[in-house]
Formats: sequence, C-alpha cells, structure tokens
Amino acid sequence: MASEPNDAADESSGAEDDGGEVLTVTLAPEQTGERVDRALAAAAPDLSRARLQALIAEGRVRIAGRPLTSGSAAAVAGSYEIDIPAVAPADPKPEAIPLNVLFEDPHLIVLEKPAGMAMHPAPGSESGTLVNALLRHCGAGLSGIGGVARPGIVHRIDKETSGVVVAAKTDAAHQGLSALFAAHDIERAYVALTRGAPHPTSGTIEGAIARSTHDRKKMAIVKSGGRHAVTHYKVERAFGRQEKPLAARVACRLETGRTHQIRVHLASKGAPCLGDPVYGSGAPAAEVRAAIAEAGLKRQALHAAVLGFRHPVTGETLRFESPLPDDMAVLERLLATL
Repeated sequence: MASEPNDAADESSGAEDDGGEVLTVTLAPEQTGERVDRALAAAAPDLSRARLQALIAEGRVRIAGRPLTSGSAAAVAGSYEIDIPAVAPADPKPEAIPLNVLFEDPHLIVLEKPAGMAMHPAPGSESGTLVNALLRHCGAGLSGIGGVARPGIVHRIDKETSGVVVAAKTDAAHQGLSALFAAHDIERAYVALTRGAPHPTSGTIEGAIARSTHDRKKMAIVKSGGRHAVTHYKVERAFGRQEKPLAARVACRLETGRTHQIRVHLASKGAPCLGDPVYGSGAPAAEVRAAIAEAGLKRQALHAAVLGFRHPVTGETLRFESPLPDDMAVLERLLATL
C-alpha cells in the first residue's frame, strides 16, 4: 500500500476549485476482497470509514478514472484517487441572503445562483455564500452529509458563473443526487458568449483536464494523467462578419463535470468566454470590448441554463431552465448589432 497527495485536485460534478487535494491510495492484491470502504480506511488511516463513505457518495473516490458507486463493493487491486475538499476555517453561519428558488420540497431545493456568489465557505470567502443562505432558508433540514463546511452541496459552479444549481435537504437526497452526478446521469446545459467562434460550429471537445504545471491557479488540457473531460458544443449564433465572427453564443452540454471544464475547453478552441480573467488570453475586437463595457459584464460570460434529473426520492422527472442574467442578456443584444 502507498498513499500520496496529488495536486491535480478537481471535483466530481462541478467547476469551482476549492484548494483541496487528491490522495492516491494503492491497494495490493493481498489487501482486496473485503469492502472497499474498509480496505481504503485501513490503507489511509487519516480518513475514517464514515468519511470515506461520504466521499464515495459524492463521487469523490475513483479507480481507473471511474467513480465508485458503493462503499460495500469488494475492493480490487489498483490505485484509487480520493478527492479531499478543503475545509472552511470555521462553521458557516446562517445569513439572510435572498434566494431565487425554482423548486423546493422536503428533500431538495433548486435555485438560481447569481454571479459573484461562492457555493460554500472557503479560506478568504467565509460569508455571503450559497451555504450561508441555505442554512438560513432551510435551517436544520439541510443535509449534513457534505460535511460542516458544505452542508447540502452536491455539485458546484464557479463563483462568477451564474445559473441553476440543486442542493440536498436530506441525506437520502444527497446520496441519490451524488450518484446521479457521479454516473453523469443528469442534464446540464450552459450558454457561453465567446470571443470569436469555435470551429467547426458544432462538435465535441475531449481532453483530459488537470492543474496547469505553469500556473497552479489554472486548469489545463494535458496529454497524460488528469481527468477525462467531454464537452459537446454548438454555435447558436455568430456576431459580426460571418466568415470570421467577432463573438458567438455557444450552447455547451456537459458529459463530464471537471473544474473549469467549459472555460478550458472553449479556450482550447480559440474561443474563450468573454470576460474570462483566467482563460481569456487575447483581447476581443474593439467593438466587442465596447459592448462588454456598456453591458457591465465583469466576469466570464457563462451561465448554467438547464439542469434536469430524476428526483432521487420521488422518481419524478425534473427539468429547470434559467434565462440569461442581465449582464449577459444586454451583452448579447449589443453583440447582435455588430
């Protein structure tokens, strides 16, 4: 057995880097046969079996790139990657922050997260997060399986990305939703406004994503290692000269959910999200810059527009759509005049 930290930390279904780490645990043949959660707990004494069960439920334990779906499965020999999220420095406190709720029942809540709101507390961002708002809104009913720092959180989108998210109010819903995200059995569609337009106008971008070796705050497509990532995209409208568009509205459908996946993949096609301070290398055309300024866009133009899934408790099919927020909607209207 060997275990070591791995800096290529990401998340099973979201896109916001939280400063955590990935622990690699290797089980030898003689350590297999028993329950995988028990075998991993014995091989990684810093992690309790209960903690491992919670991480498995969140899709954070993988072997050969595939998330484990049950802690009761028999352990097999090989290297296991365990995503260990960073813990906030203090217990999050309930805060009276308005929420735009799209759906709520005793098991889960679906809402629109505005740009600028972090999903959960983290060092340097301990308040004003979605968790703080949910603790006030849901009270003691919020699922605790996500840990003290992130109760109810099943998936994430970047702080400066807007759009639809779901949070669990019960442990049963949390486990069920985590399994859906881990199995990619969920509909997630985004709208991006990009510099130029990807070519061809529709297709699939595949490229493993890991932390950049040149800038630890960035993710990058890598030739070896990393996490397999797949984004399907389609240019819905091009703005400016058709032979060489100045900007475009691009619909993106996630098949996987890696940290900064859409932003990295679109940038790899030479069409980064407008306003992206991390991956938007190269300035857009002067007309586009003027439109960004007039629209008041101060973040990456990326919006989680659709979230669909089968309710993990009732079995009901749920699907939610969110219109573009004002900054992106105004920018799109201005781009249409180019």
